[in-house]
Parts: sequence; C-alpha cells; structure tokens
Amino acid sequence: MRHSLLKSLSVVILSIMLLPVSMQAQNAKIKFDIDRKIGEVDKNIYGNFVEHLGRCVYGGVYEPSSILSDADGYRKDVMDAVKGLNISLIRYPGGNFVSNYHWLDGVGSKDQRVPRLELAWARLETNEFGTNEFIKYCRTIGSEPYLSVNMGTGTIEEAQRWVEYCNVKEGPYYAELRKKHGFPEPYNVKYWSLGNEMDGFWQMGHLNAEDYSKKARETAKLMRLTSPDIKLVAAGSSNYRPNANPDLWNRTILTELKDVIDYIALHIYVGNPDNNYYNFLSTPLVMEQRTDIARGMIKEVMQTANRPGRTPIFIAWDEYNVWYRARTTEAMKGTRALEEKYNLEDALVIGGFLNVFIRNADIVKMANMAQLVNVIAPIFCEEKGMFKQTIYYPLEMFAKNMHGTSLDVFVDCGTYNTEEFYIGLGESKTKQTNVPYLDISATYKEGEVVICVVNRNKDQSIKTDILSQTGEFSGSIKVYEINGPDIKAMNDFGTENVKTVTKPDLKATGNSLTYSFPAHSLTMLKAIIK
Repeated sequence: MRHSLLKSLSVVILSIMLLPVSMQAQNAKIKFDIDRKIGEVDKNIYGNFVEHLGRCVYGGVYEPSSILSDADGYRKDVMDAVKGLNISLIRYPGGNFVSNYHWLDGVGSKDQRVPRLELAWARLETNEFGTNEFIKYCRTIGSEPYLSVNMGTGTIEEAQRWVEYCNVKEGPYYAELRKKHGFPEPYNVKYWSLGNEMDGFWQMGHLNAEDYSKKARETAKLMRLTSPDIKLVAAGSSNYRPNANPDLWNRTILTELKDVIDYIALHIYVGNPDNNYYNFLSTPLVMEQRTDIARGMIKEVMQTANRPGRTPIFIAWDEYNVWYRARTTEAMKGTRALEEKYNLEDALVIGGFLNVFIRNADIVKMANMAQLVNVIAPIFCEEKGMFKQTIYYPLEMFAKNMHGTSLDVFVDCGTYNTEEFYIGLGESKTKQTNVPYLDISATYKEGEVVICVVNRNKDQSIKTDILSQTGEFSGSIKVYEINGPDIKAMNDFGTENVKTVTKPDLKATGNSLTYSFPAHSLTMLKAIIK
C-alpha cells in the first residue's frame, strides 16, 4: 500500500514538473475598464508645504545673500527644481509655527519688521519673509497659496483681518494697508485652514474638540463674511497616538462644523526605525484605512448637513511624508532641524501614498507633502548648490502624468503579512495582512490610460498580464521606472542613484500585454486605448 502511494505521488510530481512554466505559476494580473470610474483626480493632491522651520524658508526657498538667488532673494536653482514638481498649491506658514504666528509681523517694510522668539522650533524668526514674499513666490512658480490662520494664540479678528488684507480690493483698513505695502490688487487667496493640529498637546493654544469647534466656527463666520468664496479646511486628527482617540476628534469636528468647512485635514508620518522593509512598504495602507474611516464619517454627517449650493466635505492629507531619522530632540530644533536624507525605499513609500490619493480620488481632493526644501523635503540645498532627493521622482512622475479620471483597477497578485509595528513616532501599533506585492493606481484622460505600479517585492520581479476590458492598445506603450541598485540607495550632491529612467517602449496587440515589474521599483505605463 505504501509503495503504491509513493508511486502515485511520484507520478503526480513528475506530471507537474512537465507542465509549461505558465501553468505551474500563474502571472499576476491587472484588469482595467475605462467605464469603471472612482472620481476625478484633483490637481490639488499635488501640493506641498512651506513652514518657518529649520532651513525651509531661510536658506532654502529664500536666501537674499546667495549668488544663486534672484533679485527677490529666491534661490533660482531651488525654484527650477520646484517648478519641475508642478506643485498645485503650497500650504503656509505652518505647521506648529502658525499657532504663535501673527501675520502682521511679516508685512510692511522689512527694516521695520520685529524679530520674534519662535517657540515651536526654538529659533529666532526675523519675519523678513512673510505673506507678500510667499504669495509672490507662489505666483512665480505657478502655484496657489494655501494659508493657515493662527487658532492657538491668535484671535478670530486677527484671522478676519488677514483675509481682508489678502482678498478685499479696497476700502477697509487692511485692504488699504496691502496697497500701501505696494500690492494694489487683491491676492484672492482661495484656500485657508483653520489652524494646525489643534488636537495635539504640543500645539500652542491646544484646544479640546468642542472648544476648537466653537472657535473655528466663529473664525470661519468672520472670514466668510469678508470673502464669501473661500474654501475652509478644519484641523482633523494629527496622528493616532495611544489613548488619543483620533476618530472621536474627527467625528466631533465633522459634526460641529459640517455646515461650515470644505475639507477636513488629516496628517500622517511614517518611518522604518526597525529596518523592516516589508513593514515599512505597507504603511500607505494605513493611510488608506484612515481615509476609509473618515469617508464614512463624512457620509454620515452629510445626511443632516445644511450646505446649499456647496460641494460635500472632502479630505485633505495636508501633511504626509516619511520622517523618522531626523526626529530626535536635537534634530528637531534650531536652524538645521528635520534634515532627513532619503533612500529608495522611502521613494517607494511615497509612490504608495500617491497611489492612495488616486485610488480615493472621489474623497481626497487635497494633499501637501511636508515640506518643500531641506526640511523632510524632496529638494536639498547648501550654499553652493542643490540636489533632488529620491522622493522627488515619484512626486514629479505623478504630478506630470496622473490626471483625469481615477479608474477602479482589478489586481490579482501575491500578498504578505507584516509583523506588528509602529508606523511613526508615538503612533499606535498596527499589523497589516494580505498586503499585495503590487500596489497600483490608474487614470484615464482623452484616450490615454496611465498605470502606476509599486512592486513591493524586495528580491523578485513580478510578471504581470495587463488586460484592457474596454478598447484595445494602440501604438507603442511608454514605460518609465524609478529604481536603484538597492533599497538603501540614496542621492547626494553630484550623485544620483535613484531617478526616473525611460525604458524601451512596449508593443501590444489587441487588449492585452505582459510586463515584468522589477523588484523594489515604481513603474509607470502610458498607453493609448482605442
């Protein structure tokens, strides 16, 4: 009996060995249908953030003493790199900084501006760079300004006066003050946030959810009476600390401000302090889970909201990034604070975040990477030059190509489970199951489908069948790849190990093609569908 069973088993094994490779191990599969739509991709998901922190403003965006700067003091080399990111809007001036910032300190003649002790990041604030310098910078690079009002030590009247200064053409005092400062036309700033991270105990003027909602409602009232068409962003949960109850904060804010706000802001920072690649690469799924929870809350409160003629409430991920190396007490203070250096695996995580924004295009209508230059940033500069960090390239890839309608893509591929881990400093632990090795988003616009794929597999390429379920591929398919010699590869002055590389075009017949996505890579495919 035993001999017979062994003989039968040998026959089965031999039969499997003789099968074609394609039958022994199926390829991964991607299916897209241009009629299966999620929502329109908002250009504002390609935003960024400038805070008076470390060398983001002084020595980054603005350095009048540098031979590399223009007549306005803006670093030209940095500006050229910034323009390459097609940034839609820039959040300013904070961040933690804003909760003790008084905008009047930063306008008028520079020789009369008063230096202040900056309490959030322990540095001297000269106020040499303020509202007018920031908005001129935005106009120069083609971005919209997104201003955050002081909901900590500031008053509702101070916020109203800032709106008046920026948006009212003439007549009242602060509109005339802007004109006196040399800016006759109003700026018409559309986007304003009602403070920053007011749920955080570290925030100057920290409030509980009920008190924040009361102050935010009255601030919004004055701001809208001054400039009725502005869009307002409420401060949602800043992170998921143990015992912080962020979902209760968000629910309270949405319930109390459902008739007032246009967006709720969420923040997330992730890291890899334990050097666990697969845990780290799964962190964008945490963002997606939190997006789903907020979506449900928004759907619930919208049932009783009174918003005639206005859009529903959307989500703004107005701070997100990888940040963990430069997060010690010493690295978070002073003139060189938060100067994180990035590698390939960080770039892949950023690609994952961008995929999340595309996959949730119906509800995520704004996102702002923190920050623009030097401070946890895609661009790093010193006195004599600059370089593009690894995370620059996914931002550039998406901002230049991922527009139009987000598609609901079917993906079938291998998965893995993570260990229990912290996604960021001070956050609650999480564990991810069934994490797909291929992380995918796709858009469709004017006959062109663009597919972005992160292969999370550290060691193996993944051969994938790609099927169009409406229309056939036409002409050559463009392929672009972000990769490097290994997952720890970094860029530096004069060294570019990680960047976007154009690969050979693909040829496809009919409605299918097969492509092998390299290990630890971000790949973009651009195809015409007819």
